[in-house]
Amino acid sequence: MDEESHMKIIVCIKQVPDTAEVRINPETNTLIRDGVPSIINPYDLHALEAALQIKEQTTATVTALSMGPPQAADALREAVSIGADEAVLLTDRAFAGSDTWATAYTLSKAVESLGFDLIICGKQAIDGDTAQVGPEMAEFLNIPHVAYVKKIDKIEDTIIVVQRLMDEGHDVVESSLPVLLTVVREINEPRLPSLKGKMKARKAEIKQLTGEDIKADGSMLGLNGSPTQVRNIFAPEVKKDRKMLEGSTEQQVDQLVKELQNLKCV
Repeated sequence: MDEESHMKIIVCIKQVPDTAEVRINPETNTLIRDGVPSIINPYDLHALEAALQIKEQTTATVTALSMGPPQAADALREAVSIGADEAVLLTDRAFAGSDTWATAYTLSKAVESLGFDLIICGKQAIDGDTAQVGPEMAEFLNIPHVAYVKKIDKIEDTIIVVQRLMDEGHDVVESSLPVLLTVVREINEPRLPSLKGKMKARKAEIKQLTGEDIKADGSMLGLNGSPTQVRNIFAPEVKKDRKMLEGSTEQQVDQLVKELQNLKCV
């Protein structure tokens, strides 16, 4: 992409509970969020860094977009302190209870209203681990998407070339713009906020949008617009009957075979 080009990049970020502090309510089987510190979803920090690197090479602008309660503005301010040019928060009681489908619909309506050339998301959120929202957004927007991007090779005019992480190596994928990318950790090392960035973030205006602002269909929002529901969530039981096998590889294999024989697995 030449220096005169202007690209509008939207990075979708999510405020998630710090996984080191996750607790589950035994009565409701839901995550206890009160009193639990929140962070930007780690994969989304890689998405933001990818956008900022493109911005440094072009005249692109980077908008951080998040959907959540008013306190999600904290995550957006952090994104501004890292380098985002502006931040937009989708917040409306009508969004409550959204599954991935309703979330993707809402975000897609927002990016339509904002205008975009490139959307970058983390490959998944660490609280839900579905990896569905990014691809679903692309489907709602009727644009191509590339998942598990580990490197952006080049952007020229209306073409982008990326490397997609695979089980054995990577694929080189070329796509037209606009396009949605979901990125993996291998793509970069996220930068830290600068002092100048922190000062900018304090004064930054976080634009808030409701369902009405983005002209969303009310029947597609929140719980009413969610075809799936989480019926149960639980922490796996901690097993205490673990054994460490010691010795050479051959000795460990012999011990393992004996253990499996005792369990009648072989």
